Amino acid sequence: MSERVVVVPGPGAVEIRSEEPEALRDGTFRVQTLYSGVSTGTELSYVKGTNPYLSARFDASLGLFRDGEPSTPYPVTRLGYMEVARVAESRTPAVAPGELVAMAYGHRTGYLADPLVDRVVPLPEDLDPALGVYVAHMGPICANGLLHAAADAFGAAVRGLGDGVAGRRVAVVGAGAVGLLTALFCQRHGAQDVRVLDETSRRRAVAEALGLATLDPADGDPAVALKTRWRHGPGDRGADLVFQCRGQASALHLALRLLRPQGTVIDLAFYQAGADAVRLGEEFHHNGLGLRCAQIGRVPRGLATAWDRERLSAETIELLRVYGDVVRKHLVTAVVPFDEAPSLLTDLAERRRQEVSVILEV
Repeated sequence: MSERVVVVPGPGAVEIRSEEPEALRDGTFRVQTLYSGVSTGTELSYVKGTNPYLSARFDASLGLFRDGEPSTPYPVTRLGYMEVARVAESRTPAVAPGELVAMAYGHRTGYLADPLVDRVVPLPEDLDPALGVYVAHMGPICANGLLHAAADAFGAAVRGLGDGVAGRRVAVVGAGAVGLLTALFCQRHGAQDVRVLDETSRRRAVAEALGLATLDPADGDPAVALKTRWRHGPGDRGADLVFQCRGQASALHLALRLLRPQGTVIDLAFYQAGADAVRLGEEFHHNGLGLRCAQIGRVPRGLATAWDRERLSAETIELLRVYGDVVRKHLVTAVVPFDEAPSLLTDLAERRRQEVSVILEV
């Protein structure tokens, strides 16, 4: 039976193609997809044509984007990183037929995997299988944000994700899936106060349904509101820590304005345009602020052994055990048949449709 794969042949175009499955061989296993989560940031950048990998080559050895053949030219044949699947066949002792696993192989109905190459996270029986879309990659992105905050506070002596947020006042800018999961992580790990800021009323409503406090940036200057509320001492007001989870330069500027002097923004956003709105000569300079990028490709220096991707996935599973019911009810705003992926992705890219978190069901 052929496998169906979501492909982006060019900007603004999405289609489903059929492929003949690879033959099972020793050391590999085959999965059949049940659910595939949609990342409305990274994936849509390929549909819109704004992802830097489409126009430049990333030199991994130097960590630089350079002119030349793009790293990911069109057609983009691997889109997505939030899959839940059932093992159909196996010729490796690493997994057994029938196992339920979380992986990151893109939107496709089936996949031939190699456990020496692909990340495979077994899912526990007590977890709603649909929530497994957050386990392999999306949840670890958010957990890694807390890990960076903990490393800022304790260096290599980090004991747990709560080390950077426990007892602290935390703001989260952006109420998309990353922002809301990050806020739940902060709440679970003992933050004194967590406030989620987003301009969209629907997203604030989702945050509130998850049990999170929100702030509407349209109700006056949010920096003034939070700094009036959060006082540490004379001339010392604002958030101890801000997680920036919205890919807009104006959101980063807001995040910096929310901080107390010498506070830090942990940045989880993906910026695809310029950053003229980030006015580094203002609060960033005068308040001695810090800005740390916490993308999933890197954990803080000195923590890679103790805090690998598997541990971040395990932290995600524990978060979902606590908040799974409300996440499934409120954070997942749509479950769409796999065959509707082209219209869904183009509608999201063109802003004809707004969703917080979408799952494709096979």
